[in-house]
Amino acid sequence: MNLPEGLIALLRQPSPCFLATVMPDGSPQLTQTWVDTDGEHVVINTVRGHQKVKNIERDPRVAVNVCDVSRPSRYYAIRGRVVNITAEGGAEHIEALARRYLGAPYPWYGGRDQVRVILAIRADKIRAMG
Repeated sequence: MNLPEGLIALLRQPSPCFLATVMPDGSPQLTQTWVDTDGEHVVINTVRGHQKVKNIERDPRVAVNVCDVSRPSRYYAIRGRVVNITAEGGAEHIEALARRYLGAPYPWYGGRDQVRVILAIRADKIRAMG
């Protein structure tokens, strides 16, 4: 499914994003995260070994909400699947996201030995609100 222009615009800004994955027992796991796009996928950068990555490796189905920071009642709800997980370019990508979200280099909260991974999410359903 093609991403609508309004969503792409939000994905290229420092927009609040919430990622839901499925725990082994079927319960939801929700994480606030930074977000990006390659123009075709919703793209999220995270750390190998975190719970959301473990969940996605087991079950690639996810839900993502991306909000307009200037109008929080305006958001996009996306349901889809993670179609690629790669560490290639992960450190460089988190630096670019930090510049967007923080206006500064990434502070490497968990230490520089973390392996940053990029999740590419294919949207199966997109709903615009507000």
